[in-house]
Amino acid sequence: MPTNIINLTPHAITDVTTGTTFPPSGTVARVACDSIHAFNMNDTIPVFITKFGDLQDLPAPQDGVVFIVSLLVKQAAKDRDDLVSPGTLVRDDKGNPIGCKGFNL
Repeated sequence: MPTNIINLTPHAITDVTTGTTFPPSGTVARVACDSIHAFNMNDTIPVFITKFGDLQDLPAPQDGVVFIVSLLVKQAAKDRDDLVSPGTLVRDDKGNPIGCKGFNL
């Protein structure tokens, strides 16, 4: 079981099942990306291809630590078992996100 949970997203993440909020740590793990112009629809509207690259600002694994990251980061780091991403999004009655139901491995 982890003893420390570090949020590597830019937003506070609230698990609505427990009411626990994980504030952002100040470090944001990301996947580098580059948009490449592919063509123009109707000769005017640009369409791009996104190429994903290296992971950025993802700390090395640490004993007893689990990192909360975006789904994209988690998918790019498939060899890591210390990463979780927010579970099912929960919204308020106005459609605003208020948290998630647990986390996904």
